[in-house]
Amino acid sequence: MHKRLENGLVFIFTISLIATFGSLYFSLIRGYEPCTLCWYQRILMYPIVLMTGVALFQKNAKIALTTAVFSIVGGSISLYHYGLQKLSFLQDSAPACGNVSCTGQYVNYLGFITIPFMALTAFVLILITSLFLLKWQKESN
Repeated sequence: MHKRLENGLVFIFTISLIATFGSLYFSLIRGYEPCTLCWYQRILMYPIVLMTGVALFQKNAKIALTTAVFSIVGGSISLYHYGLQKLSFLQDSAPACGNVSCTGQYVNYLGFITIPFMALTAFVLILITSLFLLKWQKESN
């Protein structure tokens, strides 16, 4: 496997691992209960850690299409969730998210960085890297 393919997998693994540990920190250590949309984002982020970990072990960058799809779906949910938090016209029609409101903001660093924003950032980084991996695979064939 070319070094840049391996580096791309390491980057995706690292970003998804940080996002996973970050979400576990907010819920298990800080005690923030995730809303339904947060759970959906977790459902799409956590497997990326396993997939890329196995792909690194197998030296197989063909996982890039799968990580791209997971990040597109997860990023879309994150973007919608972030919109619910920050756009008043979406807040009025926000779905009920169980015990915790999807419009709630446990953190709001610098006035715009919320948990869904952090997840969106991770999904975007994973998507961009996945697209580069796909491009590099085509070039190496």
